[in-house]
Amino acid sequence: MRVVLSGYYGFDNVGDEAILYAIIHSLKEYNPNIEIMVLSNKPEKTAQTYRVQAVNRWSLKEVRAAIKSSDGLISGGGSLLQDKTGRKSIPYYAGVMKMAQQLKKPVFVYAQGMGPIDSKINQMIVKHVLNSVELLTVRDQQSKQLLEKIGVAAPIQLVPDPVMGIDAESFQSSWLSQQDFQGRVITVSVRDWENDDFAFQEIARGLDQLAAKGREIVFVPMHGKHDFKTSQKVVELMETNAYVAPHDSTIQEKMAIIKESDVLFGMRLHALIFAAVGYTPFVALSYDPKIDSFAGIVNQPVLGHVESKDWNATGLVHAIEKILSNYPDELEKVRKEVKPLQVSANDTARAVIDSVKLSAGVRLSQS
Repeated sequence: MRVVLSGYYGFDNVGDEAILYAIIHSLKEYNPNIEIMVLSNKPEKTAQTYRVQAVNRWSLKEVRAAIKSSDGLISGGGSLLQDKTGRKSIPYYAGVMKMAQQLKKPVFVYAQGMGPIDSKINQMIVKHVLNSVELLTVRDQQSKQLLEKIGVAAPIQLVPDPVMGIDAESFQSSWLSQQDFQGRVITVSVRDWENDDFAFQEIARGLDQLAAKGREIVFVPMHGKHDFKTSQKVVELMETNAYVAPHDSTIQEKMAIIKESDVLFGMRLHALIFAAVGYTPFVALSYDPKIDSFAGIVNQPVLGHVESKDWNATGLVHAIEKILSNYPDELEKVRKEVKPLQVSANDTARAVIDSVKLSAGVRLSQS
């Protein structure tokens, strides 16, 4: 069996790389002999890191050849079908799916977060392509509602984010082991934002107040040098000491740092997911509905929206100290919400593999 994986892979974004890692792990767990070809921005690095085959996602010839020689295309996970971050995302990812459909290959949408899709043309593109997929799974109720609103009639299944299926218990960080933290550790995940002056000043003020209470502040850059630069920007606004973990550490190391912390304050979705997988309570700062959705799924608080002014440093401190003051109960609450998701996260891979086998059987019987 041979499948092609399409997603935001090879861009050094830890969240998307964690999705790739999780999907590959789940597929191989159910079918150790499966052959996986990844469409990547850095195919050589992807192939070496995950021990899979990979081709240049920008080469039409290579992408077409990979899909043609496969038994099906997996699109996802992540937020691929949206027009918030650029005009090219939907044409690219929908185009890859359409290519597979034209080559008579089954398409499987794997635990994606959908939207926003503001353009009417993009809505039509997504509706047209998704109505012809073999399996359509999304990671939150809002995504399902959006697809139904724009006219997607294909059955839509709700499933956990693939990263929820990662077992992080044994993960360790060499950087973390070298630190000598004396108090409670607050990990922080921030990302750049156009109108971030208010937000970053309030974050810095709140972290200063937490540091004054003896809390250790550790920034975890999730998107390589991009988030490292943003983390440094917030640190420079602070008056107290803070740490920034290495931006080039592995997925496992970053998961370990967050897992070993007491609370995460985060903007990046997969920082929140890393926290959940490690049973670490978190407080989210939203910039996108996907943040609110996931926080709701695991019953964790959202402080506010990065651009709104209905939150401040005092609220940040209060939210985190509230968790720390009732810590055993907060840990139990996280475990209660997360464990069922961990159990079912790998079921999506099983559904894909079973569908590939069924589709292959149908094609053989028709030939």
